[in-house]
Amino acid sequence: MRVNCKECGSKGRIGSREELSAEFAKLYCHCSNAACGHTWVANLTFSHTLSPSAQAVDRLILDRLREMSRAQQCELFELIHVCPTSPGARRTVF
Repeated sequence: MRVNCKECGSKGRIGSREELSAEFAKLYCHCSNAACGHTWVANLTFSHTLSPSAQAVDRLILDRLREMSRAQQCELFELIHVCPTSPGARRTVF
């Protein structure tokens, strides 16, 4: 990540960071221009997802299936030919 000094426009350097949460951190920065010497704190935050993690998608699918009734689960699984239809089949899929 590149930071620039707001005072002189030179490259800045992140000296340290303080993570306040999983989605927010304070970056302690200083200017690389010795004649300037500016130091500052920048905030780094998570904004939004552009493409979800494949793991997140798997979790969403399982959560949705758990919210469905047995009949809805069977209807869905019959569409993809995996619903157990034998008399001894489990009462719930998940």
